[in-house]
Amino acid sequence: MKILFISLGCDKNLVDTEDMLGLLQQKGYSFTDDENECDIVVVNTCCFIGDAKEESINALLEAAELKKNGRMRALVATGCLAQRYHREILKEIPEVDALVGTTSIDRVVDAVEQALSGRKAVFVQDPDAPYDFRINRVLTTGGHYAYLKIAEGCSKRCSYCVIPQIRGNYRSIPMEILLEQANILAEQGVKELILVAQETTLYGLERYGENCLPLLLHELAQIPGIRWIRILYCYPEEITEELIQTIKKEPKVCHYLDIPIQHASDRILRRMGRHTTQGQLRELIDRLREEIPDICLRTTLITGFPGETQEDHEKLVDFVNEMEFDRLGVFTYSQEEGTAAAEMPDQIPEEQKEAWRQEIMELQQEIAFTKAEDMLGQVLTVMIEGQVADEEVYVARTYRDAPGVDGYLFVHTAATLMSGDLVQVQVTGSNEYDLIGEIWQEEDNNESTQ
Repeated sequence: MKILFISLGCDKNLVDTEDMLGLLQQKGYSFTDDENECDIVVVNTCCFIGDAKEESINALLEAAELKKNGRMRALVATGCLAQRYHREILKEIPEVDALVGTTSIDRVVDAVEQALSGRKAVFVQDPDAPYDFRINRVLTTGGHYAYLKIAEGCSKRCSYCVIPQIRGNYRSIPMEILLEQANILAEQGVKELILVAQETTLYGLERYGENCLPLLLHELAQIPGIRWIRILYCYPEEITEELIQTIKKEPKVCHYLDIPIQHASDRILRRMGRHTTQGQLRELIDRLREEIPDICLRTTLITGFPGETQEDHEKLVDFVNEMEFDRLGVFTYSQEEGTAAAEMPDQIPEEQKEAWRQEIMELQQEIAFTKAEDMLGQVLTVMIEGQVADEEVYVARTYRDAPGVDGYLFVHTAATLMSGDLVQVQVTGSNEYDLIGEIWQEEDNNESTQ
């Protein structure tokens, strides 16, 4: 039996996909990317915002057509859309044979087997329910980097967000399990661990009574073979001095932080249910850059939140212009049913949301291009991602680049390199968001990695 597995949404969802692949592989299932060869399609869905919901529904509908017209025998929906809308899916897309919610991924084999037997299967339970964290994964990231999900759910209750309803409250994965997983990943050749959760900075608080992210970073850094440790999804109000010092002093921890601030108008931040002010954000960014001068800061913003005015927008534009984030993404506000923000008055027209988004992205483009030009002459350790076909050019990432969301460095060399190799490169130019470089010297495998 061959399974076509489609994974949508965020990297936390990708970890769930890899967990389910591992469970299915242990039961003898094989996998294919060819829709004409598959017996089963599993779609791991997302519904965080409207666009993600639409993408997931379209993927299910396309798979349903395969079932009507091809050899495919079973269609399984998993993940966030299946968790939140399982009744609607069964009614509106009857070709779906089984559904698996966010806390039921350990039942994916049961779901597939029941679907193949012709029985409808629904494995959806309370989003706060525990699930088995000791799952052997099948990596889909190429083998040299992997995401390490350190917690499930979120307890923040931002007024625009449905995640607590879908994923439940914040639950840290026990540290001993994370270290066991990380050791296994290192033995498989993984060199970069990317820590993810709905919020990484609160790791351990509800389980151990204190914020344990600095300790976790220290313990992960002791694992032989791991060269880079990258942290994503750090809520600004939870970034402590201890965490800053750990990032500064632990050689394997990349000088990179992803800090989703969402806005910079205090009025809008309050309406969003956020826990910082613009002044506090300024203080944090100044502190990070003072302690770690080469730190790369990424953030995400939302435009067109209910009640946002031109004055609020201009405050955000001014803040972006002054702070000069190294990496920045902007989303238009998505009105999600069941959230407090969806019921707020003064919803903003889509055209206005998009116009504000476009203005900020154009400003950020100028900032990013200038920062790329400023890298000229620097020598950086890079991780090789692959080779450009038929050219003596390799695609690489620096410590400043998370996979899938940031830029690349293109290395011109006649040397033979492999994905996952760490080499030193001198930046010789830039092309918009990306850098261009040449081999400086091959890095000693025991050296620092920044």
